[in-house]
Amino acid sequence: MAHRNNQETQRIEWKQSWHDKHLEWICGFANANGGTLIIGKADNGDPMGVENHQKLLEDIPNKIRQQLGLVCSVNLIQEEGKYLIEIVTPTYSVPVSYRGHYYSRSGSTKTELTGQALNEFLLKRTGQTWDDIIEPDATLDDIDPNAVEHFKKDAKLAGRLPTLDNLSVEALLEKLRLSRNSQLKRAALVLFGKDPGRFYRNLFVKIGRFGSDVVDMRYQEESEGNLIFLLKDVMELLERKFLVKPVSFKGIQRIETLEYPTDALRELLLNALVHRNYTGAMTQIRVHDDRLSIWNSGTLPDELAIEDLTRVHASFPRNPLIAEVCYKAGYIDNWGRGIDKVVQACKAHHLSQPVFEQLTGGLFATLSKQPETTGKTTGKTTGKNRETILDLIAKTPTITIPELAESLSLTEDGIRYHLKKLQKAGRIVRQGGKKGGHWQIESND
Repeated sequence: MAHRNNQETQRIEWKQSWHDKHLEWICGFANANGGTLIIGKADNGDPMGVENHQKLLEDIPNKIRQQLGLVCSVNLIQEEGKYLIEIVTPTYSVPVSYRGHYYSRSGSTKTELTGQALNEFLLKRTGQTWDDIIEPDATLDDIDPNAVEHFKKDAKLAGRLPTLDNLSVEALLEKLRLSRNSQLKRAALVLFGKDPGRFYRNLFVKIGRFGSDVVDMRYQEESEGNLIFLLKDVMELLERKFLVKPVSFKGIQRIETLEYPTDALRELLLNALVHRNYTGAMTQIRVHDDRLSIWNSGTLPDELAIEDLTRVHASFPRNPLIAEVCYKAGYIDNWGRGIDKVVQACKAHHLSQPVFEQLTGGLFATLSKQPETTGKTTGKTTGKNRETILDLIAKTPTITIPELAESLSLTEDGIRYHLKKLQKAGRIVRQGGKKGGHWQIESND
């Protein structure tokens, strides 16, 4: 019986032979969304078979149970007349470790969870989130009443909360579930703290003005404070000091508009502040001659891939308490439509579609001054990019995706997209695995 999986994916991994170290992969599947490990397949997908399959059918389940505490389905399958071992691992709601280390599956790779990522993972597995934890050293004196009043006005305007006029600060925090038994949660300090940086040092936003690249640094500013303050202050800094306001006239009326749509900037800033990993680095905004990018610490949740952002998708907030308060204030919605609003704002502004990438443990969102292209222009550009990729592969078959991205001034996700299209069209074939493999150009004959 031939196995139905013919390619490695986020939930499928091939190994040519069994080694106990592969228990790390099973651990990674259990801590992610589950998956299947197939023993007896080469990196290119060719079935190699396993000679000692009967013994492995006995040994592997015992090792999984003894060293991981898991029960997995271990099956004998056939492909092209050769025996393979299929190990199907379900996802587990409790954290799973192997020899004291925690692993997870990210994309098509196994990663060891350490530091901030491990803390966030363990919190999630125990049903908690970072923003829901009590901050024992904080008191009501650490809350800024001006930020609370600003929130009240915005919430009343949004119509998402009944009247809050007569509520004290303490009563409001209880109502918003930002405190428990008069003790403040982390979310309360992030949203309304007088000096939240005293508790969490990287809450500030750093803004830099660059030329064509990051080497050409011209000037920078920092904004620090609670989220309510940051949202207002950062937008004012961008408009006043970092962005240009081109002038146009409607009749005799002078009209000044930002070079990037305000709605898109505000939405990206909110996304960075609400969904960031607050144990990571500060939020960073880079303003270049031809683009603006916002980076926030924290990768996408397991339920979302980078390509899902520009499609209709559900909302998976990293900090649900912070997100809920921002929703009630009318700053965000809770339907996962924020990125779509950015895309639509850029389209209305006749700018090209924003680009989203996961880089250095965080999410990069980039707005470009490039005008929106027509389908005809896009088709020409796409064809030129793919021919360039073919030329580069012909010269250097071992060229990597990052090297291609740098050569074409495209994102790595953009390169992967073109490579998949070229493979599907039969123009190129991948020989060997991720490491040590190479590209081969197919004849057009």
